[in-house]
Amino acid sequence: MKADIARDAIKRAAQSLFAARGIDAVSVRDILTAAGQKNGASLHYYFGSKDDLVVQLVIDGARLIDERRNARLDALEAAGGPHTLHEVMEVLILPSTDLGREGGEGDYLRFISTFSLQNRAAFDAIVGDGWNRGYQRCLDHIRRLSPVRPEVLERRLVFLSLGLRAVMTAREAALAANPDHPFWRPAETLDDLVATLVGMVSPAE
Repeated sequence: MKADIARDAIKRAAQSLFAARGIDAVSVRDILTAAGQKNGASLHYYFGSKDDLVVQLVIDGARLIDERRNARLDALEAAGGPHTLHEVMEVLILPSTDLGREGGEGDYLRFISTFSLQNRAAFDAIVGDGWNRGYQRCLDHIRRLSPVRPEVLERRLVFLSLGLRAVMTAREAALAANPDHPFWRPAETLDDLVATLVGMVSPAE
C-alpha cells in the first residue's frame, strides 16, 4: 500500500540521519526531504511527532534483536543448555548482525548508540523490560556458568555490555562503508569477539 511505502521510507530516512548526525541535529524537514516526501505533514500524520518516530525506531530494532535472542535461547534451553559461556556469547552477539531491511548490517546500532549517549534515561525507558528479555536471560546464564566471584562478575558484566555495544557499532559502521572490509567481514572476527567476551567473565590466569 502507498501508506506503508511512505511510512517505511520515512523510517529508513530518519534512522539513517539519526545514526549519522544524532537526533537533535535532524529536523522533520530533513527527514521528509531524505524520504522523498513532498507532504510536509506526512511525518506527523504517520507517527505523531519526531519523538514518537524515535520511539518506534528503537522498538523496531530492539524487538527484532530480542526475538532472535529468545528464539536461540529457547532452542538451547530445550536441549538442556546453554552449556557453555561460548554458547551464551553467541546468543548475545549474532542476533545483532544483519539488521538491514534488505540485507547487510543497516544502521540501527549506530542510531541507538548515538541516542543512548545523548539521552540514556529516555532510551532505557523505551526499551525497559519489554524488549530486553533475551539480553537479561543471557546475563542470568552467564551468572550461572561463570566461576568468577559474584561481586567481580557484576562489574565485568557492565564492562561487557559497554564493550559489546561499542564493538558491534564499530563493525556496523565499517561494513556500511565497505561490505567486504578485510577485518570485519570474515566470520573469524566474530569468533574472536565471542572468545574475548568469554575471557571477560572467566577467572584471570
